[in-house]
Amino acid sequence: MLSKLLHVTPATFRLQRYYTMPAYLGQKDAQQLDEDLMSDEGAFKLEQLMELAGLSCAQALQDAYPELSKYRKVLVCCGPGNQGGDGLVAIRHLFHFGYKPLLYYPKQGSNEFYKKLRKQCLNLSIPEIGSSEQDFQNALDDADIVMDAIFGFSFHGDPRPPFDTVISALKQTKKPIVSVDIPSGWTVEEGDPSGRFFVPSVLVSLTAPKLGVRSYKGKHYLGQSLHSTTDRREVQARSAALQRLVANSRHHRYERINSLQCI
Repeated sequence: MLSKLLHVTPATFRLQRYYTMPAYLGQKDAQQLDEDLMSDEGAFKLEQLMELAGLSCAQALQDAYPELSKYRKVLVCCGPGNQGGDGLVAIRHLFHFGYKPLLYYPKQGSNEFYKKLRKQCLNLSIPEIGSSEQDFQNALDDADIVMDAIFGFSFHGDPRPPFDTVISALKQTKKPIVSVDIPSGWTVEEGDPSGRFFVPSVLVSLTAPKLGVRSYKGKHYLGQSLHSTTDRREVQARSAALQRLVANSRHHRYERINSLQCI
């Protein structure tokens, strides 16, 4: 979910284990990176990282689908964890970008910060739909585009209600889908080798792409600036280049990237 090195000033802190970080992150590396960013040495807070991540996801959607006359209605699907928190931030920014977002948040997280993010959306009069299957289907039918912020890299096993039917509906829809970090239902290590789940039109990788999206062929946002590509070789090359910027080989330090739109 996290691992967002965005809108920060140049600085360094020591993270020797990432000196040889691979071009694609596995679950262990992704989780450890989050822990280190929020350690005493990393000095980030969850709230900072989530705000930056959600803003970057909103920017990516705006870049991929800038025509408000065609893609104004955005259905943002949020899960109960940190991935859903990213979505709650993104929906607020999409509202300010001129989109007409709609919130689907059927299983709300207990974290007080998530409650405040939801309250911010309600304060803007962003509509929140009901949790029934029919409510979701009606909203999906009416939407122009979907943002998938349901499950993140910690997901494993089979999707449980109500998200099992939601993910099935996303597989059936013809609407474009923008997924945050990894498509919901995919595993961070293996992806979706059986083709059971949906394939998004756009993927926003946070910090670096995960192992499970190596075969992804859609529009892929990542890197030091707002950038998209459909070439998997370029994804790998840009990911490796990003991590070379991140790793200071002389001092074995992790470089935080100074970029307005780094996703």
